[in-house]
Amino acid sequence: MGLPAPHALPALVWDEWSTRYLFFTGKGGVGKTTTASAVAVALADAGKRTLLISTDPASNLGDVFAMGTRPEPTPVPGLEALSVASLDPGLAAEAVRERAVGPYRGVLPDSAVRNMEEQLSGACTVEIAAFNEFTAVLAAPQQAAEFDHVLFDTAPTGHTLRLLTLPSAWSGYVAEHPAGASCLGPLAGLDQQREQYERAVSTLADVRQTTLVLVARSEDGALREAARAGQELAGLGVHHQRLIVNGVLRDPGSDPTAEAFAARQAAALATAPELLCATPAAGVDLVAGDIIGLHALRQLAAGEGAQRATRDADLTTVDLPGLDELVDQLDAAGSGVILTMGKGGVGKTTLAAALALALVERGHRVTLSTTDPAAHLADALADASHEGLRVECIDPAIETARYSAEVLDAATGLDADGRKLLAEDLRSPCTEEIAVFRAFARTVSQASERIVVLDTAPTGHTLLLLDAAQSYQREVQRTSARVPEEVGKLLERLRDPQFARMLVVTLAESTPVSEAERLQADLRRAGIEPAGWIVNASLASSATTHLTLSARAQSELRYIERVRELAAGVLWLVDWQPTAPVGAQALRRLTAGGALRGA
Repeated sequence: MGLPAPHALPALVWDEWSTRYLFFTGKGGVGKTTTASAVAVALADAGKRTLLISTDPASNLGDVFAMGTRPEPTPVPGLEALSVASLDPGLAAEAVRERAVGPYRGVLPDSAVRNMEEQLSGACTVEIAAFNEFTAVLAAPQQAAEFDHVLFDTAPTGHTLRLLTLPSAWSGYVAEHPAGASCLGPLAGLDQQREQYERAVSTLADVRQTTLVLVARSEDGALREAARAGQELAGLGVHHQRLIVNGVLRDPGSDPTAEAFAARQAAALATAPELLCATPAAGVDLVAGDIIGLHALRQLAAGEGAQRATRDADLTTVDLPGLDELVDQLDAAGSGVILTMGKGGVGKTTLAAALALALVERGHRVTLSTTDPAAHLADALADASHEGLRVECIDPAIETARYSAEVLDAATGLDADGRKLLAEDLRSPCTEEIAVFRAFARTVSQASERIVVLDTAPTGHTLLLLDAAQSYQREVQRTSARVPEEVGKLLERLRDPQFARMLVVTLAESTPVSEAERLQADLRRAGIEPAGWIVNASLASSATTHLTLSARAQSELRYIERVRELAAGVLWLVDWQPTAPVGAQALRRLTAGGALRGA
């Protein structure tokens, strides 16, 4: 059945939304923030008092509106009816820790206070804190009573689903263990939030109050993620759903590049998951450049993005090496670990698969793996197989079950009640983080005798994995589990540039480059220096004369220059491909490359 072709997708009516709450979700990089912002501006322009809230740790809401954002609603200059707010999960987690620990400073011994702080240092504390902030808005409507519409620009799909599943998971847990899970600290006071969680979930499931907006692009992976999010959220009772397909090229004209671009989009829409085909859908046109400021957001809503830029320079002089040169370097280096890192949606999975296949065909033994629950390595490889290629996927559910069983087996000194309490503790969100981290370390340990290519998760999750090295040992000691040797050596290995090569992947666009810059800064704070950057799916060297694509190619130039500065000149460029880079032949094209582009 499929979705309509790009030219047949109905245009989005930006200011016609009947429910008070609009909840935007989708795979990272599909344009949730931009789309939510344009809807918010259209509603405000129509006279509706509107509040736009970001609950995404990696949000660029402030960039889109070219203003500073805070947790409190802040009016947008030039549009009185619109306010924006960014909920910072990190700050919220600090507040949770201080509320729990503060009253006991100077009362309990310092060692006891430190233990309490450690119990609240896990990644799940951030999840709980962010969810508390989010549900406070839904559960206490009086806090946003002055607004007609409240829009949530949420985190990428996996994070959003985790936030939404916490109420049902924790309500039953707290009922039997009101002191709180040990990983969250005995003073976390979760029982006090149970009613708030229940009210929030009730609001989300109320079709009269809430619309779930699934945002995707005309790409197989993004459409699959939208369908998965829709299905899982429907399982939580959120049934009022709409689909927005962002970046649609409706009129390719006779330009060969534009025709190929539209054909790729049409093929993806034609094979969209069945669930999406039954969801009311609309398309948002592909635009020429960055969407920053009220004027650009209004142009997006009016469908005038293609007129915002023209081609005024020769784009064929982009003198960057291709992936063939990177493969030469990795081939010469031999065994070790290669990690493709960056914002969701920039093509990490495809590039990891292409590099792995190229190195296998150079005679290396290669393990290709992912720590990203949203990745689709099998889809990228398709028919690509080779005797020396081992493909793995770190499955969070399997790893959690394996880790939990090991912890329970090690707890030989506990009585029946103690084992029951430990089993309950292992159902906490922290357990999955620890289990996946341990599997990540196990995979990295293989790189002493073969090449390991890791397609990592989107930036926030990747940093949680890296940060987990600091708290992992405390956690496993608390549960009496053995600390594997590979975990103890992990950070040392990741900091060794001869062993670990971190490749920062980006698109030549504002948000991916900004996010990648933050990633590089965080890696450096952890003592890890990236080996270089990859600019993926670039139109800059194409010969397109299509107005919108040509203007997008022109706009890429300043971001390529910015990446050149950030990467200290160590970067590679991958051209946009006329056919989807799926399967052995297409992956080989990515790494075949050639000499330098231009002079």
